[in-house]
Amino acid sequence: MPDWEKRFRAPRVGLPDWAEDAPDHALFVSNATGTFELYAWDRATGAQRQVTDRPNGTTGGVLTPDGEWIWWFSDTDGDEFGVWMRQPFTAAAGDGADGGDDGGRAGVDEAAVPGLAASYPAGLALGRDGTAVVGRSTDEEGSTIHVVPAGGEPREIYRHRESAGVGDLSHDGTLIAIEHTEHGDAMHSAIRVVRLDGSPVAELDDTEQGTEELGLSVMGFAPVSGDARLLVGHQRRGRWEPMVWNPLTGEETALAIDLPGDVGAEWYPDGTALLVEHGYQARSELWRYELASGELIRIETPTGTISGATARPDGAIEFLWSSAAEPPQVRSTSGRTVLDPPGFTAPVSVPVADIWVEGPGGAVHALVQKPEGEGPFPTVFDIHGGPTWHDSDAFAAGPAAWVDHGFAVVRVNYRGSTGYGRAWTDALKHRVGLIELEDIAAVREWAVESGLADPARLVLAGGSWGGYLTLLGLGTQPDAWAVGLAAVPVADYVTAYHDEMEALKAMDRTLLGGTPEEVPERFEASSPLTYVDQVRAPVYISAGVNDPRCPIRQVENYVERLERRGAVHEVYRYDAGHGSLVVEERIKQLRLEIEFAQRHLPPAPGPRA
Repeated sequence: MPDWEKRFRAPRVGLPDWAEDAPDHALFVSNATGTFELYAWDRATGAQRQVTDRPNGTTGGVLTPDGEWIWWFSDTDGDEFGVWMRQPFTAAAGDGADGGDDGGRAGVDEAAVPGLAASYPAGLALGRDGTAVVGRSTDEEGSTIHVVPAGGEPREIYRHRESAGVGDLSHDGTLIAIEHTEHGDAMHSAIRVVRLDGSPVAELDDTEQGTEELGLSVMGFAPVSGDARLLVGHQRRGRWEPMVWNPLTGEETALAIDLPGDVGAEWYPDGTALLVEHGYQARSELWRYELASGELIRIETPTGTISGATARPDGAIEFLWSSAAEPPQVRSTSGRTVLDPPGFTAPVSVPVADIWVEGPGGAVHALVQKPEGEGPFPTVFDIHGGPTWHDSDAFAAGPAAWVDHGFAVVRVNYRGSTGYGRAWTDALKHRVGLIELEDIAAVREWAVESGLADPARLVLAGGSWGGYLTLLGLGTQPDAWAVGLAAVPVADYVTAYHDEMEALKAMDRTLLGGTPEEVPERFEASSPLTYVDQVRAPVYISAGVNDPRCPIRQVENYVERLERRGAVHEVYRYDAGHGSLVVEERIKQLRLEIEFAQRHLPPAPGPRA
């Protein structure tokens, strides 16, 4: 088995979540069976068992505070539209789960809220008395939030056409924090705190700060009875950072966390301190912030990316760490091994180098990996999705596979990416897609001029928003790219808007300033379909037939236009949604992409005579 396949097949585990009132009851995600599924782990006994077992995998799960029940979201083949199910943490005898550590299988499930019809999920909060607060989103109803008493019927407490969701439920179960975009800006949420009957308590809204629109996010209520404080993320100083807000008194407490870059936080279990996750220039680190004194204490972690962290009741910090070179590990500041996946460990890859290139909107950060030897190399520009996301110094099997095949890999954190301040993220308005491609073009020019990349063997590739930028780039920069590889892309922006899930419609209205009927010229300028007749490079497209984010019909419209003009292309359709949770399917898709690129790229130039 080649190393690139081993990196996909190597068993891995996510950071275990744990029940607030039963910290030995934990839930984690693993690909141990070849499909990403949920697993229960009794930390006191060491017993593990598989919770879910579905053909296309499961990753969305939550423990009740008492640790007695596992809630998980059940959709159909990755379409993200479904209902919440639940099963006991400890499987009963005879239900197919042995409760041991030898791969016991899923227990008996039941509908968690029988009175609620299927929907897209919009948040979930579970209370200590058995109350559940369930957020839903549908094309017909917009956003709704329902309170479900233990053993009772769901009661709707919120409804609005714009996007909204459940943020959190207070420790004593009396207050609900809702993130909403009733003002119509899907990129900048406001927060409303209500009681269980839906009656308003307080509103926090930063969306109209002079000429600026700022966002807020719910980070969680204090984990202490009788404490109404809410940890809130805000953008008032040009980046994401936390503050404490008491919705009962209106008091806001700024936090003196003077670190560059974005700052996230969560409560320590006793409510006296915050676990701070600091992200800066594609890497992250952890700190402890003492609320009483304002002291900021560094928590030692290796250089790389932390993809999740949690403070345990004993004070230990557990975190999921990796770097581009080193595969993921669940580590603890206690020095103990938290959770080792069974089987072999993924082979290492090569580290990333940081490159800064001056672009039309400022300095652009890119991460570069390259194989052994001297360039110029065939080079893959692997473009991230989102767009509100960023590539980081984290382990990724895809880029590592390209390096194994002799390619350099360049990943660009274009304007619109997170992690570089609010202005960088919010620059993505109206000229959607074209802005990002300007930054990618600037890095491409550097890659060629520096000798890294062979200009005749440049591959533009990406998934989701990265797939969209791939198709748009092939049409608007046809002389720049030799091959294009687009996974689950937006290909026909107008049809995608009409077919996609409601939350993404709201995002597109924010990005482009309206609907296709209101701003047709913007949708036309930003749609890959507009430029399909200019595409010269061979194109490979993969698409999930159940994808609610980049639906299949708009991909077919684009493919039909390619076929009509006899353009070189291949299409791979698979029976899942926005990507796959099945390891062998992921390997298959990447193998098809690599083989397509190898077939259609020109051969490397020979040595000079």
